[in-house]
Amino acid sequence: MAGEVNVTIVGNLAADPELRYTQGGVAVTSLRVGSTPRTFNRQTSQWEDGETVWVRCTAWRELAENIANSLHKGARVVVTGRLKAPSAYQAANGEARASLELEIEDIGASLLRATAVVTNRAREAGAVGGRSDNPWGDAPAARTAAPSDDAWANPGTAAGGDDTPF
Repeated sequence: MAGEVNVTIVGNLAADPELRYTQGGVAVTSLRVGSTPRTFNRQTSQWEDGETVWVRCTAWRELAENIANSLHKGARVVVTGRLKAPSAYQAANGEARASLELEIEDIGASLLRATAVVTNRAREAGAVGGRSDNPWGDAPAARTAAPSDDAWANPGTAAGGDDTPF
């Protein structure tokens, strides 16, 4: 949507993502991401941590379920989304504060200091907002060729003669 502020943040999860469902059955996940800037102090030759910035993030539908099943407290993440207007509130000690909120468009584990194994979920009919990728609602049966019949999979072998594979 026009006029929205899109941002990308990198930080660590403060707690495990909280997965809930609306009365209509729509999945929603809430999580907090903390990002602490580090700078090198040349006078002391040491790294110094700045003030941590906390961002409350929300994801919906299939993305919400994937986040809850994949990410855990302490995980370093890269989050992209739409920044919402900050909301002001008063802390328990009387201090005035504001919270940053982000509606997640995409999120992933940071591979800077970790490895990950990605597993694609099978898409279900109507999985994303009741919408299927196939507008006709019927999926044609996929042709599964035997490895020896597939000229593209075995380019050095002739599959059924000298004909081109297309």
